[in-house]
Amino acid sequence: MTTDLTLSTSISSERWRRIAIPFFFFLLGLLYASWAARIPAIRDNLQLDAATLSLVLLCGGIGAVGSFPLAAWLNAHVGARRTAWYAGLTLLLSLPAFGFAPNLGLLMVVCLCYGAASSCFDVAINALGAVAEKQAGRSIMSMLHAWFCVGTFSGALLGSLVASLEIPPWQHFLILSVLFLVPLRWGYRALPNDRPQPDAGRKIFAIPHGHLVALGLIGFCGAIVEGSIADWSGLYMKDHMAASDGGAPLAYAGFAGTMLLARLVGDRMKERWGARRVVAVGALLASLGVFIAVAAVSIAMAIGGFVIAGAGVAMVFPFVFSAAGRHGSIALAGVATLGYSGSLIGPPVVGFLAHGFGLQAALAFIGVLCVAVALAASRARWLE
Repeated sequence: MTTDLTLSTSISSERWRRIAIPFFFFLLGLLYASWAARIPAIRDNLQLDAATLSLVLLCGGIGAVGSFPLAAWLNAHVGARRTAWYAGLTLLLSLPAFGFAPNLGLLMVVCLCYGAASSCFDVAINALGAVAEKQAGRSIMSMLHAWFCVGTFSGALLGSLVASLEIPPWQHFLILSVLFLVPLRWGYRALPNDRPQPDAGRKIFAIPHGHLVALGLIGFCGAIVEGSIADWSGLYMKDHMAASDGGAPLAYAGFAGTMLLARLVGDRMKERWGARRVVAVGALLASLGVFIAVAAVSIAMAIGGFVIAGAGVAMVFPFVFSAAGRHGSIALAGVATLGYSGSLIGPPVVGFLAHGFGLQAALAFIGVLCVAVALAASRARWLE
């Protein structure tokens, strides 16, 4: 009886160990899309214009980019596993604060903290993924990022549902935080301890150099595209296309859904055609999708454009992070710093462009960036 119980416990632990890292990617995507889906409601509650909302999003970018040295320090001193736990817990605690924020100042502070927690969690789970990919001896990063898309797709659809039911953002976010606190802890406990040995002379963070700069710049543009569509597609659908509160998040849901489908086959595409070709062709496809959304004359056409864009931009982050991860966690954190600087620059720039020239012109800028990604990826032999 004791032997059977021990065997059952071992099997259960092994099952949790296999799904822990994919679950972390799913959770990050779910929380990210949940916040993005309720941006229109939060904007309306506080009566913010496009320029003011851009300042809020800028705070999130500052928190994300400014915290990368902290993420590298945590990974070096406590390991990626513990970093994921600390940052994930902070994410779950800070998410409901978006709905409770009574004024612009506090909303900016919450966004700053949320951005910092997101980037620390992101770097940690990508470091865990890079180690798992190395142990597997094959490409699995695209599949892990597919789980992020499962989360974003689910979060966008859930956001559409709760918005249509007129559930306030604070209730929506609080329920999510309570539901996922225990699974986060289980995922943390299932992973093996990776706490590194102290090394006083070990460098924990470095600005990318050489070919890592090229990877970082591709990731930079990719982050602008993903972040801007996440933050502004719902507002574009509501303000320009006259979609309802429940219909507006469907644009991002379509974007995230096709990103998911593309990432499910991304590793096989990489093995067959190579990362450079997949990223370059995909970025051109993304530009086409964005321009279709910009020129849309109906809600269905606009959603279709975002659907195409999601399929095209899907491979940028998985392949950039996979290439950087082969150089170690320090290189990964450095490339992520450059890459996610796009999260700092992109959404606020799009907001200021929207304030001055309209959302159509702002989204057209995103389409041009997709073309730039395609050109850069076609020449980046370090992606392979």
